[in-house]
Amino acid sequence: MKSRNEFGTILDRNFFCRRATVVARELLGQWLVHGDLRAQIFETEAYLPEGDEAAHAYVGRTKRTEVIFGPPGHAYVYLNYGIHFMLNVVVEEEGVPGCVLIRGAGEWRGPGRLTRGMGIALSHYGVDLTRGDLTIRRGQNIPDENVLRTPRIGIRKSSEMLLRFLIAP
Repeated sequence: MKSRNEFGTILDRNFFCRRATVVARELLGQWLVHGDLRAQIFETEAYLPEGDEAAHAYVGRTKRTEVIFGPPGHAYVYLNYGIHFMLNVVVEEEGVPGCVLIRGAGEWRGPGRLTRGMGIALSHYGVDLTRGDLTIRRGQNIPDENVLRTPRIGIRKSSEMLLRFLIAP
């Protein structure tokens, strides 16, 4: 088994300081690493800073969404329906509230299964993903012909937007 340092360099803040759709697409094939656990990302979902009613920041800045307005490359973790933790990556430039939900990685399909399997919880809210125990590391680039872009699933608002990205089966 490879050590976490063998999974490529940690993605720097510049990687995350781009449009949510660009980062969501380019996270495919990268490694999510937490302690000794690692999983290659195969599904993401972008949440836009404007015009996206499903985005938590759509209603403005709140205590819950504060981290989304901060520097890119931090974790936005929240409890969904009182059951599952969801891991999002803060993207866009500081002050612009964009994020990307990590929907699937490694053996875990679904964002709740992923966070449970990798031991990610509310205590990771605001963690800097460019250093420390929870990081995203360079993996492989996935060719465009192997990427699907579909409407998001599991939501009602802005569900028609093509903001879900996944590696084609």
